[in-house]
Amino acid sequence: MDLDPEGIFRDDSDEDDDNLHEREANKEMVVYLIDASPKMFTPANAAKADEKQETHFHTIVNCITQSLKTQIIGRSRDEVAICFFNTKEKKNLQELAGVYVYNVTEREQLDRPDARLIKEFSCVEDSFMNNIGSRYGITSGSRENTLYNALWVAQALLRKGSVKTVSKRILIFTNEDDPFGGITGAAKADMIRTTIQRAKDAKDLGLSIELLPLSRPDEDFNMSLFYAELIGLEGDEVLQYVPSAGEKLEDMTDQLRKRMMKKRKVKTLSFAITNDVCIEVNTYALIRPTAPGTITWLDSISNLPLKTERSFICNDTGALLQAPQERFQLYNDKAVKFSVRELSDVKRVSSHHLRLLGFKPLDCLKDYHNLSPSTFIYPSDEQIFGSTRVFVALHSSMLRLGRFALAFYGTPTRPRLVALVAQEEVISSSGQDEPPGMHMIYLPYSDDVRYPEEVHLTSGDAPRATDEQIKKASNLLRRIDLKHFSVCRFANPGLQKHYGILEALALGEDEMPDIKDETLPDEEGMARPGVVKAIEEFKAAVFGENYDQEEAEAAAAKGGASKKRKAIADAASQKSAAYDWADLADNGKLKDMTVMDLKTYLTAHGLPVSGKKDAIISRILTHLGK
Repeated sequence: MDLDPEGIFRDDSDEDDDNLHEREANKEMVVYLIDASPKMFTPANAAKADEKQETHFHTIVNCITQSLKTQIIGRSRDEVAICFFNTKEKKNLQELAGVYVYNVTEREQLDRPDARLIKEFSCVEDSFMNNIGSRYGITSGSRENTLYNALWVAQALLRKGSVKTVSKRILIFTNEDDPFGGITGAAKADMIRTTIQRAKDAKDLGLSIELLPLSRPDEDFNMSLFYAELIGLEGDEVLQYVPSAGEKLEDMTDQLRKRMMKKRKVKTLSFAITNDVCIEVNTYALIRPTAPGTITWLDSISNLPLKTERSFICNDTGALLQAPQERFQLYNDKAVKFSVRELSDVKRVSSHHLRLLGFKPLDCLKDYHNLSPSTFIYPSDEQIFGSTRVFVALHSSMLRLGRFALAFYGTPTRPRLVALVAQEEVISSSGQDEPPGMHMIYLPYSDDVRYPEEVHLTSGDAPRATDEQIKKASNLLRRIDLKHFSVCRFANPGLQKHYGILEALALGEDEMPDIKDETLPDEEGMARPGVVKAIEEFKAAVFGENYDQEEAEAAAAKGGASKKRKAIADAASQKSAAYDWADLADNGKLKDMTVMDLKTYLTAHGLPVSGKKDAIISRILTHLGK
């Protein structure tokens, strides 16, 4: 984790703030630069004869469309511009050839994603060749440099806003790894130099340039030809970039619909490191129970909420007491009086919310110590300046030494010990997966901890797994292990369905988009031959070789009992059909029938047959509606 106290623990709480500077802090401005050369309209992969071949241009249009849909819901203040380069037509304020700005017309500000933009852009491929056109922008004998022009136009589109409050990005989509391959000599060297210098100038202004390369079916994208120098890659970064970019492209098409939950601040705590050092931290609820709202009492006439007031009346005189309430405690036959404030001071077990007690190795913290959802802690400099620097130093040391902090959480109602576990920042190609900070784990009281393992240790009859069973279980776990698992990568299916309905209404679509529930088991993955074999070997090791036969016999026995019950019910139905039960009930003749005959009605209709004759007759009359 980089020690960046100025930005690494930025507070993302979604509290309303009228300050424009605070509202703009999380804003992002993005320019999508899409290569529109003829190579982008070639098949993206080797499709089968009966499959429709998809082009790289179609793939990019789809993933940007999904990105815009996500921005409407998750980051509605973001601004975007879609820009094509290597086009026949030109449309930009600079009047540069080969560059077509799709959604920003004769004005400076970028567009915010809306339903109109999404609907129009999703159909751009149908009329692209007729309205915009495609061509090779950098050709031999021509001094036009469309990539240079595209970077210039993108930089001009992003000149609004300060880089301190707005994140500015340029995303380039192309499958051409050598845009200057068609020219040679001094002209080529000059174009490469000027294009790279244009990119450096943009970076100096705080703009981030990213490339999402697309490999063609016959060859891989070679970053070292040109784009490695453009975006500033060196050494091993060049070899690792193409797989990483592939993951980023997959993330845009498949995972950009996942909504990142906003961190909601619960409250601010003071954290005492020593007697002389105290910092300020914010707590965030990762999981909180959904409870019904509080009961509101209303006036029966005005229907307005009632205010509850409490008054104290003297027991001797009946007068209303105005003085502050006092309580007393008998001590040596004397009444020692306490005011409410004094009682509060007596009950206060700590002057700070959190007080650091010491450190312990992480292996001292067991799984069963985590009985309730933890609280996430971030530092804050709102009241105590310098809190972030102290927190970062403590956080780094705990990660480096493999320790967790033991602290006292002094709430007036329930004081307890807590464990502060440092979490390292996790970053993937799609951005930040897990933020840095600390988890405050509420440790159990001694009465909460049970030791059932002691019973097994002293009992000779306790089952023990054999070495073969442990080996098969380990092999199974390796087979079904989820690589790079993180709970942040899974979207809430209920929210996805809700957003899908909103999306369909906003875009005027007749059908709701398909929502993939990623919380369901991966049936395709579990059906792989290696996984199936590991499961069968584990079952055989635990239940024996003939467990399939035993399961079949148990199922057959269960099926036989079911058939027997069905036969009894059918026989009772035939016997019950011989009586007119409604006429018997109306004439009061049910009491003249035998209990066995009455039970045939109950059995035929799936009713309980227990009880005495009066209870059985009452049950029949209730079922008949009498």
